[in-house]
Amino acid sequence: MSARILVVDDVMANLRLLEAKLSAEYYEVLAVQDGPAALDAALAWAPDLVLLDVMMPGMDGYEVCRRLKADRATEHVPVVMVTALGDNSERVRGLEAGADDFLTKPVDDETLLARVRALVRLKRLLDEWRLRAETTHQLGVAAGALPPSVRGARALVVDDNETDTERMTEALAAEGIEVTVELSTAAGFERLVRAPADLVIVSMLGGEDDPLRFASRLRADATTREVPLLLVADEAHRGLLHRGFELGANDYIVKPIDPNELRVRARNQIRRKLYQDRLRADLAYSISLALTDPLTGLHNQRYLRGHLRSLVGSVRSAGGAISALMLDLDHFKRINDQHGHPVGDAALRLVAGAIRGNVRLFDTVARYGGEEFVVIMPGAALTDALVAAERLRREIEALSFKPSADTPHLPLTASIGVATLSNPAEFEGSAPEETLLRLADEALYTAKREGRNRVAAAEESLPPA
Repeated sequence: MSARILVVDDVMANLRLLEAKLSAEYYEVLAVQDGPAALDAALAWAPDLVLLDVMMPGMDGYEVCRRLKADRATEHVPVVMVTALGDNSERVRGLEAGADDFLTKPVDDETLLARVRALVRLKRLLDEWRLRAETTHQLGVAAGALPPSVRGARALVVDDNETDTERMTEALAAEGIEVTVELSTAAGFERLVRAPADLVIVSMLGGEDDPLRFASRLRADATTREVPLLLVADEAHRGLLHRGFELGANDYIVKPIDPNELRVRARNQIRRKLYQDRLRADLAYSISLALTDPLTGLHNQRYLRGHLRSLVGSVRSAGGAISALMLDLDHFKRINDQHGHPVGDAALRLVAGAIRGNVRLFDTVARYGGEEFVVIMPGAALTDALVAAERLRREIEALSFKPSADTPHLPLTASIGVATLSNPAEFEGSAPEETLLRLADEALYTAKREGRNRVAAAEESLPPA
């Protein structure tokens, strides 16, 4: 995964070292030596990540970080503070400035690259979200707000060391993260199945448990596959940590546990999950918008045609019949012309509700366009479809439509055309779903010609069962 990385350090030797390490991994690197140059480069070059030295003359790293996070153009760019200071107070100061992560000099190569990869992935998720939010805004659809913080997120800690679990619980509570503790990986997995979490932290040092098997099990199970996994180990277990990454772990922390480092690791992993969850939800919402008629809440013609193709495919292999009802409101133009389009819209919503309430649960109802509706009835023979169509005709005729106190009751009736596809296998090489809709439409116009407010069946015979 290539990315643009801005490296900021006043010491040229440090710049060249980091530039060489990152370039060897095929990242694009821009190196600058002071805070003002870093701010200019962040705006002009649009990096995916900033590696920022803390101790610089003039404008230090904390001030640079604050300014990056205060600017709408750069607030979403992850910032990693690189420091020779190990003092907890310095890390707290970095957190308050908005830093996303910390690295301590001398920087371990594997740690550097692991942090870079994790934060670049987070940045890509955020970029995708921002792009989709901008697109939906341009289309006139309000996009949901980004998750403002990790407060209220849920973490599961799997560790049998009481001192460590208390320390982790206290550190995560500072971020507003709710913590549940389990003493074994077996109990931890059962807990996850019952109550999903936003982060799992598992110790590599637990007695009889095998944390690597636990990691593998998490990634193999569909219900836990996307949960971020953070490993806790000591320096002697770095080999196990690398194996853990191969099995799907997302990050790690080395003992003794630094509470502020844990807060950063947990926050980044939970944010990534929140962005992923939001992207999935927005994708589902976008698909729903694309396939739903906004006025009536019914499926639209795009959905109808795709769904009908799928139904025809299943009937071809399993046998059976599919019927289509094409409904058109009679004299609907008169309602719009005499009473206005808002009244016409209210009539369409009323009729849509009547149709939806008088078909089977597995029938598909769609607004076909204008005042036309379609009902697809899988498994219904022509005689059954005609009975259903007559029931719908009576229900619509019986509707009491009085849009306002100043408006009289307006009559609503519908003409309905019915067609049945009895044997789709006879249509190999053609589009039987299009034929079905065409015949239902022709039957609808027959009903119109014969006086409206009636049901008519397709005159052309479809292949017999």
